[in-house]
Formats: sequence, C-alpha cells, structure tokens
Amino acid sequence: MARAVSETHGEILAAAARRFAVTGYRGTSLQDIAREVGCSKATVLYHFANKEALLAELMAPAIAVLRDLDDRLTGLTGAAAQQVAAAGFVDLAVRFRREIALLRGEFPELLAQPAFAHIQQISERLRDAFAGHSERPGARISALVLLAGIPEACAEFVDVPDDELRPALLTLVRRAVEPVESSLPQPPTTEDKES
Repeated sequence: MARAVSETHGEILAAAARRFAVTGYRGTSLQDIAREVGCSKATVLYHFANKEALLAELMAPAIAVLRDLDDRLTGLTGAAAQQVAAAGFVDLAVRFRREIALLRGEFPELLAQPAFAHIQQISERLRDAFAGHSERPGARISALVLLAGIPEACAEFVDVPDDELRPALLTLVRRAVEPVESSLPQPPTTEDKES
C-alpha cells in the first residue's frame, strides 16, 4: 500500500534534517535523502524542486519568526531596540537551535542562495538594533559577536534545557551590549588632550 503524499513529504523533510546534521547541507545529496526514506530520487523531486527548496521548507518556521522580529524592530531605536532584539533573537535561537545546528559552518554559502537572500538584510538590521543604532565601533563589534555567537552557542549546547540556556544567553547579552547611554560623550582620553 502506497504511503500518503503528506506522510512521504514529512518523511523526506525528517530524513533531510537527519542527513544535514550528519553530513551537512553540501555533503548531502537528494539520492542520500531518498535512500534514507526508502523511495526514489524522483519521489523526492516530486515533493521538492531541488535541495534548496527542501532546505527552505525546513527553515521556513525559523525564517517566519525572524521576519516577525524584524517587523517588531521597525521604528525602534536605542535601548528599546536593544531590548527587543535581545529577547527576540535569544528566543529564536533557543527555539530553533536544532535547525541552526544542522547548518553550522554553512551559513555564508546558504545566504548566497536566492531563497535566503533576504536573511542578510534582516541580519544587518538586527545587528544595528543590538548596537542601539550606534555607530560606535565597540557597540557594532559587540552586536556582531552576539549575532554570530548566540546561534553558535545554541547549536553547541543542544543538551542544555531551554529554561537554563535562555537566561544564560540573556545575561550574556546584558553584559556584552553597550547601553545606549554609554554613547554619551566620554571624558577626553590622553590622545584627545594631546591633539
């Protein structure tokens, strides 16, 4: 008896997630996925136009949450932007850490694919929000490190329960983010006095 179409679709997605976790996105072929499901490559292609489409569907829930966070950040500046970015991004990274773990080390290549092109612009806006929209190098560097490090920590510590990981990451963010108030003029440095 043939499997239901939706059941096969789900099995293909699950097999792809398992294969990506073991051999990475680049190292996994559609034939590998078909073999794991116990179907033909043609069956996989019936459900998904290509490997990129398969990955796009696997990542769709996480991307939807990222877009929602981007919408919530629109119009926010300063400390409000930092707070929404911190809570929203930590929640996203913790919730989807298994998906993030699947793609470790492959994000730059994946962002070059058309299905994920918009993620780069969202990431830049999120980085700006973490920095409180400050142009200070310290704020921008901290924001970039957080944007890269939070997903990496979530992927690395898959065994840590969400209720322990989330507060640990939020504490880290509070320590790392330059409060917007620190963008007020600083006392002159020795270099400033000499000029």
